[in-house]
Amino acid sequence: MHATKFCLTLLCLTIFFQASIGQNNLLRPGFDKQEYLELLKITARQGDSPWTKINTPASEKCKLVYRSATMGLDNRWDLWMANNGIAIISIRGTTLNTISWVENFYAAMVPATGSIRISNTDTFSYQLAKNPRAAVHTGWLIGTAFLSKDILPKIDSLYKKGCKNMIILGHSQGGGIAYLLSTHIASLQDQKLIPADIQFKTYCSAAPKPGNLFFAYEYERRMMNGWGFNIVNSADWVPETPLSVQALSDFNQTNPFTNAKPLISKQPFPKNIAFKYVYNQLNNASKKVNRRYEKYLGRTVAGIVSKSLPGFEAPNYAEGFNYVRVGPTIVLLANETYYQSFPDNPEKIFVHHFIEPYWYLANQLPNLPSANPIWN
Repeated sequence: MHATKFCLTLLCLTIFFQASIGQNNLLRPGFDKQEYLELLKITARQGDSPWTKINTPASEKCKLVYRSATMGLDNRWDLWMANNGIAIISIRGTTLNTISWVENFYAAMVPATGSIRISNTDTFSYQLAKNPRAAVHTGWLIGTAFLSKDILPKIDSLYKKGCKNMIILGHSQGGGIAYLLSTHIASLQDQKLIPADIQFKTYCSAAPKPGNLFFAYEYERRMMNGWGFNIVNSADWVPETPLSVQALSDFNQTNPFTNAKPLISKQPFPKNIAFKYVYNQLNNASKKVNRRYEKYLGRTVAGIVSKSLPGFEAPNYAEGFNYVRVGPTIVLLANETYYQSFPDNPEKIFVHHFIEPYWYLANQLPNLPSANPIWN
């Protein structure tokens, strides 16, 4: 009798253990074509109107279970659940609302660690990178701040129900926010404020550049094992934004420019005068552009934001505008056949940016076996 009870107990424990292992391993590292195509179906459904033209098929493997209210600078997110229990956090991109575009143009950088007052009652604290020189886009940080207030309780609720596999997804502006949201969540995991056994995977689709080189280094180091991707259509101009300026001050501290002035002064006359003139022309030009960018894409835009967000306080900006492309990148290479379907058109500036061209090019990728069979 005791032997029978022992066997039954052992069987139950084995089943429970296998179920737990299965849940923990639902997501696999590495870019997955079928996974990305399924996610494009989801992000395409962020349209605000049921009559919005959607050319991608609807997902048969995932269903929408929650749509947030609009918040912040016209930000919103959806929660989808795959049939096998993977949760998908889908961040909406830019809308036709003017304030949504203001969020994009609020491109002055702020330090990647700090706090920002977003309302009369809320201050958002964050650590998106440890390097004090790392900096990120202010507008998308504000979007992250508002969205995370709604997303984090949902993550906690999902975890309590046994969900330990979650995808963070964003297209366009949503991709820019997805960068910052995923690093914010990873930081909270490091601080043991979010369970460490939740596996997150991030897909930033058609995303603009979210920060500078020092932010990129840490993000890419965190994602290097296949848990985050930047998917870019080579014909799309949006991933080339925001405008970037690399100044001499953006280099690592050990560089040939640090001691340029003393070296120039040691040169014989008139070489020292000529070299000094050229050096000052190059250095001062980038400084001037940076000051101008901070004025218009920082202080001026902050005044507009403060009218939409009562209690918002403009932060102290980081030095520089050295925006770079971030993350392990999957290039959807536009070729002659692609341009036959999606020709360049100066009157349709988003012809290469919407879901349809990304869907077309993603389907041209090699048909490798899916790392996660549920997407096949």
